[in-house]
Amino acid sequence: MNKIKNKIEKELAIYIRNLGKSYHLKKISPVLLRHIREFLLRKGKRIRPCLFVVGYLGFCKKIAPGLYRSAVSLELLHDFMLVHDDIIDKSDTRRGKPSMHAMLNKFLSRYRKIKFSGQDLTIVIGDVIYALALDAFLSIKEELRRKEDALRKLIAAALATGSGEFIELLYSTTPIGKIKKPDIYKIYDLKTANYTFAAPLAIGATLAGAGESDLDKLFDYGIYVGRAFQIRDDIIGMFNEEKETGKSNLSDLREAKKTLLIWYAYNNSTQGDRIVIRKILSGSNTGKDELLKMREIALRSGALDFARRQITNSLNKAEGLLRGSRMDKKYKELLSRYSQKILRL
Repeated sequence: MNKIKNKIEKELAIYIRNLGKSYHLKKISPVLLRHIREFLLRKGKRIRPCLFVVGYLGFCKKIAPGLYRSAVSLELLHDFMLVHDDIIDKSDTRRGKPSMHAMLNKFLSRYRKIKFSGQDLTIVIGDVIYALALDAFLSIKEELRRKEDALRKLIAAALATGSGEFIELLYSTTPIGKIKKPDIYKIYDLKTANYTFAAPLAIGATLAGAGESDLDKLFDYGIYVGRAFQIRDDIIGMFNEEKETGKSNLSDLREAKKTLLIWYAYNNSTQGDRIVIRKILSGSNTGKDELLKMREIALRSGALDFARRQITNSLNKAEGLLRGSRMDKKYKELLSRYSQKILRL
């Protein structure tokens, strides 16, 4: 997997270096080009492009030219999501550095009486990155029918993620006592599992010519791994420090996001702790003290242990699906090891 990631990193660097010429971005706006380059070159796990390549290699008979340039599109799609997500979460950090809108607000600080903000510019930059992602995806030299089917899956993943973000925001207005476990998994599946795991694997396998049965198994595998990944991310967000995560660990609480940890804690706590949870989720000035209180309640209620069990259960279901797949044995084993590695707490 390190070899795959290194090839992706190399292709991403080449792609970003040529952005100015390829799309005339330097002529259009050096400011636009500079900020896109800075953000895209930040270090990341590259989970999505790696899984895209594994999905392809696990079923292909011959590697088509342009595979790794197409893989870059999955990273670009991710970056498009991130810059918009940081605006919604009002997060000023991403991957240990200023978020896109924070950078642009700093850039705009030299101007007086402007009628727009860094957030406004970032929305536009996100749209530009999405367009770049679609164009990069078409780089692979595969059968046109497969490319069309795969592109539809890519667009469907973007649609699902946007829909997941939409309902998550609406759920933030719903009292925690009215939220059900299926509601939370619905958000996890749409917002995280689909475009992070299920879609990249299925898109790669579609380009390689995998059959419908294998595509379904691979997609469902990705959904279960994605659920586990999101639960793990919730745990890290609540219990790790900001310097370890590269983003604010207060954003979920401030946005009143209904995570599995919080749902379980609320439904398995004393009346007093429930009052505290409701107060924290309804507050507008959530700080470190509220985070520490939520950590204590999560531990006291058994929510942390429950969340860890859910990770194990989801991973076991995923492994069962993978065993039934006709994916090449070498890439099955690679995928299994990789999933277990990134889900390790």
